[in-house]
Amino acid sequence: MLSKLLGAGNKVELRAVEHTVGAETNTGQVEKKKTYRTEIYDILSEDRIEIVMPMEKTKLIALQVDGEYDMIFYTEPVLYQCFGRIIDRYKRENVYILLFEMTSNLRKLQRREYYRYGCALDVRTRLLDDEEIKAVEKNKNKFSSGLPLANCVAVDISGGGMKFVSSEKYEPESLIYCTYQLIINGKNKKYDLVGRIISSRELSNRPGSFEHRLQYVNMDEREREEIIKYIFEEERKERRREWNRRN
Repeated sequence: MLSKLLGAGNKVELRAVEHTVGAETNTGQVEKKKTYRTEIYDILSEDRIEIVMPMEKTKLIALQVDGEYDMIFYTEPVLYQCFGRIIDRYKRENVYILLFEMTSNLRKLQRREYYRYGCALDVRTRLLDDEEIKAVEKNKNKFSSGLPLANCVAVDISGGGMKFVSSEKYEPESLIYCTYQLIINGKNKKYDLVGRIISSRELSNRPGSFEHRLQYVNMDEREREEIIKYIFEEERKERRREWNRRN
């Protein structure tokens, strides 16, 4: 799959999953940027890929081994996304290389659904029961009522999914029910959604708390468009407030 969809020269955007990860520059300073743009050097296998070490102007950005990154691959006409971990750094033919091991499956993204909005949104979640999973497999989302829900906080949302923090640990590939409210057209609207966990990790600075990344499943396109519109409107409000503060 990887070698059929991606190739040498495709542009890549790397976003740090662990926000405390630093990166050494070739001047010995710590690079604090969390997003890096570079390109594919070579595809070694279906789960290992060589990425050219990113540069900022004339500075080489030596991302640290064991750092985990959200990887966005730019191809025409689509984007692909997965998570990967740096397992080695080396030099080949005068090119500095990062060797990544893929830690999730590659998935296609719509360009607008990828845009993520940082937030602190109250979310409630639980695992789907067997009957609900069967319904999802038939492309129908039906939820049982009265089952206990865990209180969580989404730290970013997009039209394709969310990142949230919970005291509950959900295993990758598990299906969960999640519910939250957004202000749509001046009114609170409740969203009852199914998501697949694509990655999970315990927070190093908060033992017992887990950060999960979730991809929506069988999502109604009208609701997806509402969420995307909500994100863009909130971004515009923030830019307007920032402009007002400066002026």
